[in-house]
Amino acid sequence: MTLPLHVVILAAGQGSRMKSSLPKVLHKVAGKPMLHHVIDTARALGSAGIHGVIGHGADQVKAQTPAEDIHWAMQSEQLGTGHAVAQALPNLPDEARVLILYGDVPLTRAETLRHLAEQVSEAAIGLLTVELDNPDGYGRIVRDEGGNVQSIVEQKDASGDQLRIREVNTGILGVSARHLKEWLPQLSNSNAQGEYYLTDVIEMAVKEDIAVKVAHPQTGFEVQGVNNRIQLAELERWYQAEEARRLMTEGASLADPARIDVRGNLSIGQDIVIDVNVVFEGEVTLEDNVEIGPHCFIRNAVLRQGARIDAHSIIDGADVGPGAQVGPFARLRPGTELAKDAKVGNFVETKKAVVGEGSKINHLSYVGDAFLGRNVNVGAGTITCNYDGVNKHQTRLGDNVFVGSNTALVAPVSVADGATIGAGSTITRDVETDELAVARGRQRNIQDWQRPQKK
Repeated sequence: MTLPLHVVILAAGQGSRMKSSLPKVLHKVAGKPMLHHVIDTARALGSAGIHGVIGHGADQVKAQTPAEDIHWAMQSEQLGTGHAVAQALPNLPDEARVLILYGDVPLTRAETLRHLAEQVSEAAIGLLTVELDNPDGYGRIVRDEGGNVQSIVEQKDASGDQLRIREVNTGILGVSARHLKEWLPQLSNSNAQGEYYLTDVIEMAVKEDIAVKVAHPQTGFEVQGVNNRIQLAELERWYQAEEARRLMTEGASLADPARIDVRGNLSIGQDIVIDVNVVFEGEVTLEDNVEIGPHCFIRNAVLRQGARIDAHSIIDGADVGPGAQVGPFARLRPGTELAKDAKVGNFVETKKAVVGEGSKINHLSYVGDAFLGRNVNVGAGTITCNYDGVNKHQTRLGDNVFVGSNTALVAPVSVADGATIGAGSTITRDVETDELAVARGRQRNIQDWQRPQKK
């Protein structure tokens, strides 16, 4: 019977080289804290238990990681990886496989870890290793003549011959809980760092004839840790390059694969066109034939078939209907819904606005807390006055309404089907079907007017 899988995530380090008051594991890759990437991967593995070992900035880490499925353990003193894992031991059942991950190694694939976990039993431990052209700083994997792993030697404790070894320890390890509880109390800190190394359990396993089975990641970036902001930026670029490849494989044309950022989950249909410097955040769906111009920001949105977003537009919490057009320089705020073939043009802002099929708000307007029917035309400079200083109120425009330029619609107000609003009006009362509403001061022309002169 396969033992249940428990995951221990080490996240207690200060990360002094980050030069930051923020705990290292809360620094973000692709818009998400590194620790959260690791937690999401642990969940994807179907873990029976997730255990986080925290220390520096523990309150911040817990506050920014709302997760009822995590068992937290405190490492008050940073005395090495072996000491860190020991803090989680009381919460680990004896009958379990334990996968040990790191909060600052965020991008290890679930497939890689699943393969590693499959190696673990009462008779074997699993070790994730990688070969590097430059292994500087890593513990070396020492094998015997038969290729069997014998031990891991940290760089500061390695001999000259051992330093030439290119296969290195990633720190990611799978071992039974029963063995951990037996071996961790035996660890010694008699080494150059004066720390309790988790890696010493490899030698203990060899002495007890426990097999050491090795797995490898697809690429070194999967197991790259972050110690400074340079490494953080390197991981970010690798992640974005992988996302760009995925998108192009799934049917997107990218004007420049190096100039796109995905900070969440982006799902796409076919024949998508994305220009440069577009940022996606949160949950975004692009249906077939969507086109997005340069320098756009799209968050928690759905862009339906054939929608077009022109340059420098912000789509945030909106549903953009089939064939709808947005921008350039438009801002759709949360609650905006554009129906088929609707248009929101340049320098227009919407919020909680339902814009009906074929309706247009072409330029320089604010439409908030509003419902627009079909084929409505909203002229330039129109605003819905939706806030009275305490509460928000709704504006409703029926089908085929025409709103002249520079109109203020003072909510709550309703304009029925086919009505027309004269330019420059301030509308404070409902307008009935097919009526013309004009609400502005009468024009006076004064002859022989003399402009004031400077004294």
